[in-house]
Amino acid sequence: MTSSSLPKALFEAPLSNPVVPGYAITKEEADRLFSFFQNHSLFRWADAQNDCEDRAHAICLLLESWKVPNYKGWVFSGAYLKKTTGSLVNLWNYHVAAALPVWEGSGITIYMIDPSTANTLVSIHDWATMITEDECSYYLIRKNEDYIFNQTIIKWDNWYKKDRQNYKWTIQGLAGINGVSASGKAQVIFNKNRIKNAEKTFKKLLRSNPVLSR
Repeated sequence: MTSSSLPKALFEAPLSNPVVPGYAITKEEADRLFSFFQNHSLFRWADAQNDCEDRAHAICLLLESWKVPNYKGWVFSGAYLKKTTGSLVNLWNYHVAAALPVWEGSGITIYMIDPSTANTLVSIHDWATMITEDECSYYLIRKNEDYIFNQTIIKWDNWYKKDRQNYKWTIQGLAGINGVSASGKAQVIFNKNRIKNAEKTFKKLLRSNPVLSR
């Protein structure tokens, strides 16, 4: 196979977690979840250049609380992950969004919740392809507990897991503040009420499933 016939986005199995067989939701349920997150004011989808990991983490925390199976989908530019060729849109090195396992026929398809890049659910392969500027990119499926990768060297088993600190960053991200950056650290000091209100809304959502409640 020549390089020109390669797909624009390639699945990176060595860095991916396996999808649990037999544990998925229907496409109708997935569409309802997408619409809910797309339209909820807590999620700043227009700010696509910032905090994708915080939006993804917040959604995964909510889905986990609601007993909805979920993962995270990641896409990396070839230049960033492999030090070869390949770029993403907006000069991104990577992008991440919450992912849903959905029954299709006798199998499971992974669909992405990412209104920052699409107006509807799309499969993880189509999502990664849309985000790829120049071939190739590499996409992977990770457990929802993985907040971010180790930027020193990206391996299967050295991702940073959810903890109290990245929960704080997630809430700050929902408030529109990148708490990891130098400017964001200053914003945290002067926007405590905004952060407090974001967390209040988030915790209210955690306590009940407004989408798939039976």
